[in-house]
Amino acid sequence: MNGIKLISTGSALPKQAVTNHDMAKIVDTNDEWIVSRTGISSRHHCSDGENHTGLCLAAARQAMEQGGIAPEQIGVCIVATVTPDFLSPAAACLLQRDLGLGEDTVCFDLNAACSGFVYGLHVAECLLAAAPRKYGLVIGGEVLSRVVDFTDRSTCVLFGDGAGAALVEWRADYPSLHAVLGCRGNQEALYVPGVHTGQPSFVHMDGQTVFRFAVEALPRCAKEVADKAGIALDQVDRFVFHQANQRIIDFAVKKLKVDPDKCTGNIARTGNTSAASVPLLLDELVASGALTSGQKAMCVGFGGGLTWAGGLLELA
Repeated sequence: MNGIKLISTGSALPKQAVTNHDMAKIVDTNDEWIVSRTGISSRHHCSDGENHTGLCLAAARQAMEQGGIAPEQIGVCIVATVTPDFLSPAAACLLQRDLGLGEDTVCFDLNAACSGFVYGLHVAECLLAAAPRKYGLVIGGEVLSRVVDFTDRSTCVLFGDGAGAALVEWRADYPSLHAVLGCRGNQEALYVPGVHTGQPSFVHMDGQTVFRFAVEALPRCAKEVADKAGIALDQVDRFVFHQANQRIIDFAVKKLKVDPDKCTGNIARTGNTSAASVPLLLDELVASGALTSGQKAMCVGFGGGLTWAGGLLELA
């Protein structure tokens, strides 16, 4: 058995919190409508002087400081995102520069939308097995406020900005993530047009289609990870589900028949932050002591692509 463990975490949110009442000033909506359908009360949006690179950098630095790991010990740096500051250079390349990582560090961005962070964990697990330096940074960062249409109340109230980071270590005697990854190609249910399509680069979503996909994919993926790891779901210490919609999470918890207290989230305060969602919640759990050394967190993401990804991550 060989794999990775979580050494430390970090996170960064923009200073500006945007409440549902704030959203009601710019689009035809209200707090009751948003909360009842999504569970979201507020989200954070970048303002002047804040950007994707800055959020990812702050989260990564925090994780490295918490883990006591120096730049020269990092072998892999992956940023999961759909909203980087630049198409090129990659956000991970800018982190290599700003964190002072070695020039031979493997650095790249990964686009698997809301599943991206968990995809990144498994990619890091594979790459670190062959890397000379066994510590890796996996960051999920998004500035979704750049790609929402603030005249569309069905989507603009959902999304927020933020970044979360995980510092992991690979060892031959560490457990596998038992990762389960999947994709069902779909360019209609949830998409953002590219820069040369002639369409505005806004999030487009068929809410009913995405909901039906999510309530099927999330519990199925969680069960498959547990089966692959050879454990029962009640042996998992924490479930870290992508924070897309509280109704989706509630449905999955009921279907999986797991303890709701093991599935607490932060969607009410952060909204849907896509690839940043799972690492932001992971950092909250570690920082609060809700996830401690030796405990296992089942991380599951699902979203645009359509993609899904799950893995069992143990805190060192």
